[in-house]
Amino acid sequence: MPKLQPFERYTERYERWFDAHEAAYRSEVEALERLIPRPRIGIEIGVGSGRFAAPLGVQVGLDPAIDMLSLARKRDIEVVRGVAERLPFDDGTFDTALIVTTICFVDDIPQTLAEARRILRPGGELVIGYIDRDSPVGRMYQEEQSENPFYRDAVFVSTDELVEALETAGFSAFEFVQTIYHRPDEIDEPEPIDSGYGEGSFVGIKASR
Repeated sequence: MPKLQPFERYTERYERWFDAHEAAYRSEVEALERLIPRPRIGIEIGVGSGRFAAPLGVQVGLDPAIDMLSLARKRDIEVVRGVAERLPFDDGTFDTALIVTTICFVDDIPQTLAEARRILRPGGELVIGYIDRDSPVGRMYQEEQSENPFYRDAVFVSTDELVEALETAGFSAFEFVQTIYHRPDEIDEPEPIDSGYGEGSFVGIKASR
């Protein structure tokens, strides 16, 4: 549970990050908007305080942190407490599953992806947004890992590793977007959003079940 504790203890600090880095946050949301289909029945796995689910129109959010779920509920998200590796939903419940800045915190990536695929309907789509381990911001977070209570126990992944894990889980038809080309504290306006990956530090992947 060490990855959960910071989110329960530093909920307000988590929220302040988005306010202090609004342009970076907006860049990430706008990048994911290109991948999220609407209107459909969606869930965010690791919803946190609902900072992504709410603007992206995702109706349901799952998270293990109670205080985070309270904030997500205030953003009109239907919240459920649970973990990514054991989703409390029937097979084929959702059209879209979203995982944002969470994949580095799960205990078991293959099991998380298998569960995400299980709860998707045939033809459903999984969208993952994350900081690429091999990007400038990814390297910065790893260098500062011991000083950051949120990332101290995180295990960052590269895009190539994540694609391989998605393929193993049975996903296909990948689409990529990327953004964040500077340190988040240096961004004053939303960053460009491009297709592909390898240049932007924040990457979004859409994969089909």
